[in-house]
Order: sequence, then C-alpha cells, then structure tokens
Amino acid sequence: MNDPHVPENASPDGNPEDMRSALFAQLVVQQSSMAMMLLGKTPHPASGQVVCDLESAKLFIDQLEMLEVKTKGNLTPEEAAILKQSLMSLRMAFVDCVNSPPASAPPKPEPATPPGEAPAAAEPAKPDAAPVAGDESRKKFTKKY
Repeated sequence: MNDPHVPENASPDGNPEDMRSALFAQLVVQQSSMAMMLLGKTPHPASGQVVCDLESAKLFIDQLEMLEVKTKGNLTPEEAAILKQSLMSLRMAFVDCVNSPPASAPPKPEPATPPGEAPAAAEPAKPDAAPVAGDESRKKFTKKY
C-alpha cells in the first residue's frame, strides 16, 4: 500500500508501542496546528486567510491540557516533551493574541464640504454618555498558565 503516513521501511508488524507513540505525537501536532491557525499565527490551509477565533483556539488548548493531566506518568519522556513544548508555545501565542490590539478598520473619510462653506463644528462628548457597545462585546480571557 502507498500510505503517505507510514514510512516505506516500516514493517507492517512494527512495534505497537512505537506506533502509539507516533499517533500520540501526531495528535498533539494536529491539535497545536489547529490552535495556531485559530490564533491567527498561521493562515488557513484552504483559503490562505488568517483567522482569529480565540474561543475555538482556547478549546484546542484546553483539550491538550486535559491530555497532559490525564496522561501524567503514562507518557514516554519524548511524548511528555512534545506535549509540554506544544502547550508552552500555544499559551504564549494565546497571551500574545489577547494582549495585541485588534486590527483596526481604516478610518472613515469625512464627507467633503462644498467650497465656500465652513465645516460643521464637532459636538463635544457628553461626560455621562453610556459606553460604546463595541467595548462591551470585547471579551478578555484571564486564564492563568
């Protein structure tokens, strides 16, 4: 068979422990790649667009954290190292994404005033005005790592 995931020199009767270790590493890398894509660190493979979805990225990070807790003491040193390194990178990327200012939209051009007319004076902001609705919808995550 021509399976691209199995090396040609691997025997079909390969060591089951090595196969499980490789599958575990593949799972960690897959979850990490999805989280990085959702944090906007890598472009979407199909569209090439950068996606930023913090809630979905947090879900992938939480799943890897769950794997770390549930498998503690049952992993080989190599498996534990890849999981620890992946989680550290993802946590740093998550914090970076949360702390970075959101991409601002280009400023709207002001309407041109006809020649000969003075531009209208801007109204001063009212001190007791309610906060802008956009500020309330922005979520901040405070998970400590």
